[in-house]
Amino acid sequence: MTKNIALTSEFGDFNAYLSLPEKIEKLPGIILIHEVWGLGDHIKEVSDRFAAQGYAVLAPDLLSHTGITEKIDQTILKEVHNPATRDEAQKKMRAAMAPIMVPEFGRQTLEKIQSCFKYLRSQDFASGKAAVLGFCFGGTYAFALATVQSQLSAAVVFYGQTPEPADKLENITCPVLAFYGEKDERLIGQLPQTRKAMTKYGKDFQSKVYPNTGHAFFNNTNPATYVKSSAQDAWEMTLKFLAENLMV
Repeated sequence: MTKNIALTSEFGDFNAYLSLPEKIEKLPGIILIHEVWGLGDHIKEVSDRFAAQGYAVLAPDLLSHTGITEKIDQTILKEVHNPATRDEAQKKMRAAMAPIMVPEFGRQTLEKIQSCFKYLRSQDFASGKAAVLGFCFGGTYAFALATVQSQLSAAVVFYGQTPEPADKLENITCPVLAFYGEKDERLIGQLPQTRKAMTKYGKDFQSKVYPNTGHAFFNNTNPATYVKSSAQDAWEMTLKFLAENLMV
């Protein structure tokens, strides 16, 4: 069963896509956070895939109100990957993404995700356990939620940035699973420090780097970045990780 719902936060109402399995009983929840492309068909399809595994999945729309999803699309991504058009495309990307780079947007977005967490735990179908999972933009906010929500059962980060400053990681109370592509140089450059900090604070942190793989490798609607073998392995690892932390 799927439906679009409206949620409320202290920063106003926002929409979300809810996907439930056919058998609705006491379900663990997943907050699924989209890439910078917004809440599109790909994220809804991934939500449905997780629902088929027995989860209540809530995918919030965190970007449409900013207008950037109308300015950023797969065409711009192709231009970024083309050496002949890269510089101009990167300028377009930076200009389009300006509204989401300010601290106030981050505070409001994290509060909206907290509202999603509360919703998933308050419904009649809820088991009481909930995880967060996100891709790129969403991976960054999935990691961020883990630093502020002590009742979170698990976090899965697909190529998201590590929260800063590093001492925020000390607040994490749930296991974190993170995936990266070897060619994603900026995030790979951060990873040693992330691992070091998570070890320092005694956190349960698993990370996997896929060789010959770049950013956004899970998105099968983007032929420029999709890597089937890496995506399939990450999917299987994620299902195992979520089952271990949400289904027991």
